[in-house]
Amino acid sequence: MIHHRIRPFNTKDTYPEQKLDNDLSQGVVARGTTVFLRGQVSQDLDTRECLHVADPAAQTTKTMENIKMLLEEAGSCMEHICRIVVYVTDIRYREAVYQEMGKWLKGVHPCSTGIVVPQLARPEWVVEIEATAVIPDEA
Repeated sequence: MIHHRIRPFNTKDTYPEQKLDNDLSQGVVARGTTVFLRGQVSQDLDTRECLHVADPAAQTTKTMENIKMLLEEAGSCMEHICRIVVYVTDIRYREAVYQEMGKWLKGVHPCSTGIVVPQLARPEWVVEIEATAVIPDEA
């Protein structure tokens, strides 16, 4: 295994009262070149168009698509994500956001922090996700 995931867990066990299924870890030890992505939102990175206004699940899908695309452009991939920070503008969006995000990170087990904020840079955005990944050293 390229990365050492410390105490991996699934949110369905940690938060049984919530309908979540996210593979996360308490920590990650990784070797390689670090890739830091700024917070990604539901925006077309070429046209800058804001997409999926007021739809937290659809915004999360586009956000994760952006993260995947940027990591691949950097020479990394979703499997090498070590840490994510999730910002939502309403705690009620958490379930929809984490359900969608969990599909993209199944089996990855990154460290994750979730924060509720009053708003993001544009009022139509309801979720923003930062990702930190690595380009692993050659084995």
